[in-house]
Amino acid sequence: MNSGSVFFHSTPVFPRGFRCASRNVGLKPSARDLTLFASDVDAAAAAVFTRNHFPGAPVILGRETMRGGVLRAIIANSKVSNVATGLPGLENARRMASAAASELGTSPNRVLVSSTGVIGVPLPIEKIVTGVVGMSGELQGDPMVGAEGIMTTDTYPKAISAAVGDATITWVAKGSGMIEPNMATMLSYIFTDAAFDAPTLDRMLRAAVAPSFNSLSVDTDTSTSDTCVMMANGLAGDVDETQFFAVLRDGCIRMTEILARDGEGAKHMIRVTVDGALSDHEAHVVAKSIVNSPLVKTMVHGADPNVGRLLMAIGKCFDCTIVPTTTGASINGFPVVARGERLSFDDAIVRETLSRDVVDIAVSLGVGQGFARVFGCDLTAGYVEENAAYYSS
Repeated sequence: MNSGSVFFHSTPVFPRGFRCASRNVGLKPSARDLTLFASDVDAAAAAVFTRNHFPGAPVILGRETMRGGVLRAIIANSKVSNVATGLPGLENARRMASAAASELGTSPNRVLVSSTGVIGVPLPIEKIVTGVVGMSGELQGDPMVGAEGIMTTDTYPKAISAAVGDATITWVAKGSGMIEPNMATMLSYIFTDAAFDAPTLDRMLRAAVAPSFNSLSVDTDTSTSDTCVMMANGLAGDVDETQFFAVLRDGCIRMTEILARDGEGAKHMIRVTVDGALSDHEAHVVAKSIVNSPLVKTMVHGADPNVGRLLMAIGKCFDCTIVPTTTGASINGFPVVARGERLSFDDAIVRETLSRDVVDIAVSLGVGQGFARVFGCDLTAGYVEENAAYYSS
């Protein structure tokens, strides 16, 4: 599978020395709900977390754990997020790390904890502590097995991998709703056998997150649990940093598109590109305004050629430099706006292009060199149905 210049494996694989296991421990009725990712050796690591003011206990603990810059494993549960649970929640996160460390023969400060699911519900820690026993004997090489155990409202597990010289990078992620990351993504784990130290990983990870996970929005809502972590165990030796980063960035963008396509209830992925802005920042603001607009989202969902909604979404960016007479827009390459005015076009043609699986909206502001591309999805009745009873389901 190609994406630009990067060749992604048709079936995802782990880098050398990485394995995973997942099983049902009773958090969900039957589906896998606990996952363990492990490296055979200690790995340099870096992570970015949500900036939400109500971070979950795993995020609070994770920030502490990542000060060491070394990980051996990640343990993650779904169904219950361990958010808004106070000091007992933090203690449960620590117990979770300790249980995984005991299972793998490492120390708790080498284990990153993640939890995803309902907010404000006590973590059933005894099920996790008991359930992790024996998982080290089930560790195997299919990343999809781990991806299944971290799913919440996802409709399918998400994992991809690619080669960089003699090394491999593997991405495993989950996320369908409560998605507009800020410094991280839903839950995203990146593994490589390339040799890099923690500061280098941190620098590359933050640079790769900016045009990918931080440019994704399903519903404008930043999760309390967002975590993106990268582990590098060095078993493949040194890799050219420039080449590695190019694949890392492109893989993060590819995973972002996969996550956008599986947004809760989504039928279409929306990709918005803005150029000619006064700055990259202003381009990003305008692009996010478009992809986050419920009216634009429903325009796409209904294949309704009401392109005035694009102008509305651009025009409400009050702090950006917008000049109507230099503003143009197209949908899947078909011009619909020029000089700030709706063009005369065949509605049937625009309806057809809006009905495609991927809808590309391109806007040119004509006031500078700023550029941004963001990713999202349409808004459907399925999103409302999924979230109207999320706590009770």
